[in-house]
Amino acid sequence: MNKKVTGKKAASSASKTLTSKSTATGTKAAAGSALSQTKSPKKQTSSKAATAASKTLRDGRTSKASKTAAGSALAQKGKKK
Repeated sequence: MNKKVTGKKAASSASKTLTSKSTATGTKAAAGSALSQTKSPKKQTSSKAATAASKTLRDGRTSKASKTAAGSALAQKGKKK
């Protein structure tokens, strides 16, 4: 089980990503996942949100704030058993 939580900087970035009108749906899914894990070490990023976060990190058009949120979400993905 992964016990990481989203830090203040990543949570702020996730909030900016979620409120942006020009952000893609997948990017918002990754940001929402990161934001929901701010003070919840028991929560983990779902496979769907992790896939969206991975795509966000690889997309050259993505803002720095969105990439920060996506990186946080991806870091909180549980390991396969």
